[in-house]
Amino acid sequence: MDSSLDELLADVAAGRLSAAEGAERLRRLGYVSVGDFARLDVSRAARKGVPEVVFAEGKSVAQVVAITRRFLEHAAAVLCTRVTQEQAAALDEALEGGVSHDPRSRVVVARRPGAPPPQVRGAVGVLAAGTSDVAVAGEAVAMIDAMGVEALTAYDVGVAGLHRLSAPLEEMRSAGVGALVVAAGMEGALPSVVAGLVEVPVIGLPTSTGYGYGGRGEAALMGMLQSCSPGLAVVNIDNGVGAGATAALIARGSAR
Repeated sequence: MDSSLDELLADVAAGRLSAAEGAERLRRLGYVSVGDFARLDVSRAARKGVPEVVFAEGKSVAQVVAITRRFLEHAAAVLCTRVTQEQAAALDEALEGGVSHDPRSRVVVARRPGAPPPQVRGAVGVLAAGTSDVAVAGEAVAMIDAMGVEALTAYDVGVAGLHRLSAPLEEMRSAGVGALVVAAGMEGALPSVVAGLVEVPVIGLPTSTGYGYGGRGEAALMGMLQSCSPGLAVVNIDNGVGAGATAALIARGSAR
């Protein structure tokens, strides 16, 4: 038993916390083990409002299935990212079809049977500079959807043909998006352009798209970090999950 749980039980026993207060705090402290390979934070969604994510890359099929099943005992939905076709098929079979799979973004969303979807609150715009950036943008969309935020998307609107950006960006502004995720590879210029045009936070999402030196996302990341456009925050290369979670938290907060 960890020290925080010891302290919580001691406070309840001593009367410093009521039983109801103790139960609420316990809900935010819980974790469970799966075999000898995983220790799951089953209270992250209650604590942060962000659903759990199983990073499937590097895990066996059996491990991904076991971890996902255990999470669904405590959560309404779980995201599995970077899944292989084999892992996706095994999840679909084990959970009897209770999953949705996007092969392009390699994301599986598993839902507990009978669990209601989250109440939709707020909206986020997701832009991708090129078609090659859509897979990473799709990770962000999956997280945004799972958090109960509407995702408005527009793809292939990069700076090589900037006139393609104006119409979808205006639609997103008219829809009242609380934040924007902008995925871009190559030199990564699009997030800086967008951040200079809108009044909401922009999450720059560099992707590992490009040629030769810096073409694995390094040039895009450095370009976004050196942006002179205020209101632009940047996540790591190909971190669609992080970009989506950050944007959805902002949008849900502003929608209150």
